[in-house]
Amino acid sequence: MKRNYDNSFRNDNGGVMRIAIGGAIVLLLIVTGIIALFSWKKTTEKPNLDEEGDIFEEVRSTDNMQEENVVSTALYEKSDIEDESEEDSSEAASDISIDNNSNDIDPEGFTGTTSGSEIDITEIVSASNVGENTNVTYGIDVSRFQGTISWEQVAGSGIDFAMIRVGYRNPKTGEIIEDTNAKYNMQEAEKNGIKIGVYFFSTAVNSEEAIEEADWVTNFIAKYPITYPVGFNCEGFENDTSRQVNLSKDERSNIAMAFLNEIYNAGYTPIFYASQSELIGDSKWNTSQIQQKYKIWMAWYDQDVSNIANGPDYDGQCAMWQYTSNGTVPGISGRVDVDVAYFGYNGTETAKDTSERETVSADVEALMNFDQVNETVTAKNSTNLRDKPSQGSDSTVMVTLENGQTAQRTGVSSSGWSRVVYNEKTYYAVSSYLTTDLSAPKQETQQTQEVSGFKTKFTDCNETVTAKDIVNLRNKPSVTDEDSQVIATLSEGETALRTGINNDYGWSRVEYNGQTLYCVSSYLKIAE
Repeated sequence: MKRNYDNSFRNDNGGVMRIAIGGAIVLLLIVTGIIALFSWKKTTEKPNLDEEGDIFEEVRSTDNMQEENVVSTALYEKSDIEDESEEDSSEAASDISIDNNSNDIDPEGFTGTTSGSEIDITEIVSASNVGENTNVTYGIDVSRFQGTISWEQVAGSGIDFAMIRVGYRNPKTGEIIEDTNAKYNMQEAEKNGIKIGVYFFSTAVNSEEAIEEADWVTNFIAKYPITYPVGFNCEGFENDTSRQVNLSKDERSNIAMAFLNEIYNAGYTPIFYASQSELIGDSKWNTSQIQQKYKIWMAWYDQDVSNIANGPDYDGQCAMWQYTSNGTVPGISGRVDVDVAYFGYNGTETAKDTSERETVSADVEALMNFDQVNETVTAKNSTNLRDKPSQGSDSTVMVTLENGQTAQRTGVSSSGWSRVVYNEKTYYAVSSYLTTDLSAPKQETQQTQEVSGFKTKFTDCNETVTAKDIVNLRNKPSVTDEDSQVIATLSEGETALRTGINNDYGWSRVEYNGQTLYCVSSYLKIAE
């Protein structure tokens, strides 16, 4: 239930007392012969009554909050806020309130004063130098698992901001590891006019590690214009293999607070990420504490988004809503998380460190893990060496390796690709087209396959398959034939019927949407 207040009534405690005393005097004059003794005990703080008689304690701001840290009320359409402090009433909206239904526990390091679940908007910290506004803005959150993103296409789709993963702490070893596409993604998002926020995947086991993570993040992003918040993301903490498995909810919450506070001290706006099921009712986190000081970024899928600008049907604070993990955005192969933020910015921040930074390239191996090898290979017939381990339009054939010519293979991926060094440059080739038998004669059958495609012999089978990630479906079982075209793509979760397989050259024949198509077998897996 939302309750509204009148500031003049709420803050004029002296007036209330004067009216009460006057009423008592009138009562004494009317009721003759009755002697009443009234004793008034004066206190420095007096509870205020709302129109329904519920009692709310006074809420005060900390003294060190800056003017620009006042967050717009548009962030909290589902949990509006009332400031009852006389000294801060000019900074708070007078028609905002929140249900008083959660515990009042002061976490370690939390400097705000709260009562129940009341949230003082002047306590929700923001470090914006360009001005935060009430605009509803739309974004995505990405990591290396989105591969090489075409940020120009993303910008053309109307995306306002991107939350980019910059790194993570290994949940087993505790090592802090950079996301291999983080700098590229920040660089290209900036270049294409997309405002940047970032997040870090934490597995810290104490506040010291959390501060270490935060310091690593702020150092990593110092040369980039970070306008949107810097997020704390912690998941999988109850898995037996996690180094956090024995931490209590209070311990994890204090760790999060330490990270977020360190981010704010470095001049960035913090935000806390978790799923709705972990946030609600302080289920897995001390949400009622964290939301008093920091923005909440909530993941909650399969909800009604017909009126998304008004926010999710959620009683807690939600500044940013990750409403799907199954979004499609031009410029990104496969699915991507999509977010809506109930705030925006009047400009773009400048980098903390304005010295020259390096220009980086995308990690073309981001979607694949390569096992390290060191062996000399040649082509069974002839094979294309590409700039990326992909047969799609995003890769370019750089050179052709012929049978008898050699290259040094340095990596092999289970997805069917090899990394090779040829003429001192690194390329990628389909593994099934290579051999370590350097004296093997040229296999003419492969040439027939690559030229004509349809002469490839398939062993009949009947099984439902899906992509390991995403795979091109072609009209011919060839990547070199000029007539071979990509007709469709199959993503993980989508299924096709495999009707034939050729193990010699690694091709599958599939039925998809009423068409007979062909794809590289190593990109497929049996559908569960």
